[in-house]
Amino acid sequence: MNLEITSKPSRKDQATVIEGTRNHNQLHTPSDYAPLCIFDRLESGEIIAGLTAKTYWNYLDIAYLWVAEPYRKQGKAPPILKAAENEALRRDCHYAILDTYSFQALGFYKKIGYSEFGELDHFSGTNTRHYLRKRL
Repeated sequence: MNLEITSKPSRKDQATVIEGTRNHNQLHTPSDYAPLCIFDRLESGEIIAGLTAKTYWNYLDIAYLWVAEPYRKQGKAPPILKAAENEALRRDCHYAILDTYSFQALGFYKKIGYSEFGELDHFSGTNTRHYLRKRL
């Protein structure tokens, strides 16, 4: 065995592992992976809020939902999340999953219909990572 441990992998090396995993998965599941991003931009083109996700296997898998500090508490996040859920439904998804940390937006997600199905504690010593889902 010739193990290489690195914190600076090449994009090509990362792509090899990802592609290999996806190729294996395709033997057992439909190949319907698609990225999904939604951005709220100022007229200047500057992004002030956005969401990154992917859809696959009837799931919307949300990676990031972010609102720039000056625009928080102004109702930016709910329409972005709703737009992602609507697009996921269009893509034949029936569920959404995401995770959030104890210092982020657990209450927000619960308020809009997400339910917690798991948690891991001791992130950075004191934080909890919460895993949530929602039927679309």
